[in-house]
Amino acid sequence: MTPVPGGVLHVVRAGALTTVQDAGRPGWAHLGVGRAGALDAPAARLANRLLGNPPDAALLETTVTGCAVRPDRTVVAVVGGAGCRVTVDGRPVAWGAPVRVPAGAVLDVGPALDGVRGYLAFAGGLEPEPVLGSRSADLLSGLGPAPLSDGDTLPLGEPAAGPPQGPTPWPGAPAELVLPLHLGPRHAWFTPAALRTLTTAAYRVSPHSNRIGLRTEGPALERARDGELPSEGMVLGAVQVPPDGLPVVFLNDHPTTGGYPVVGVVPETALAGAAQAVPGTRVRFSVRA
Repeated sequence: MTPVPGGVLHVVRAGALTTVQDAGRPGWAHLGVGRAGALDAPAARLANRLLGNPPDAALLETTVTGCAVRPDRTVVAVVGGAGCRVTVDGRPVAWGAPVRVPAGAVLDVGPALDGVRGYLAFAGGLEPEPVLGSRSADLLSGLGPAPLSDGDTLPLGEPAAGPPQGPTPWPGAPAELVLPLHLGPRHAWFTPAALRTLTTAAYRVSPHSNRIGLRTEGPALERARDGELPSEGMVLGAVQVPPDGLPVVFLNDHPTTGGYPVVGVVPETALAGAAQAVPGTRVRFSVRA
């Protein structure tokens, strides 16, 4: 049976945290609106490409526990990102490749076996109402669709013409997260010893990390000066150091302003691994000129 336009996706099991994401809403920071969007952007784009979708088509981002959904029409779907077991009405199907899901069947995305965040894309994408040009959920501001709950429904888009693409290799979760770091703008707020610590110590991913920021565990960074800054703009990848001295790498739902000093910035292209690094993963900061 060929998928047809229209239709609704029913949420059978929402999981710990499943949100609708796309490429986000960049360009609104001057109004206090963050970017949001898929944390593992390369994985989201690849899932869409395998279905012939535009790279910014809306999909589901799961966190650790997966989710289960039931379409009311036949769809073609891809589950990628964090490795997991995938079933359709209890029967195992391919992970990381297009899968046909009949109308009324339950597509179950199991708990993550490798990584943290999974991506569940559908031919034609998902079409909840956009906000400021994006369908992404922003957990900090509350913009966009709310995180999924059991019993929710989401509108399905019209599949693109042409056959889906696949299979293709997917990157795994990092055994060690190496983050290139451009120092500044407030690295002078820290002692030379603290900057050496930042680039030589073995930090680890904290279980308190979320879509706002990747929190670290390890040695605290010593300040060279007391007090706090007036709030200033924050960017994706900013490494902010709160009073406990432990670096926090800002991710897609980060605040647009903040008063704690930013010791450096990780380039956006290096952040995909942060989306998949499980708690306890070793983190190294590598200073770039």
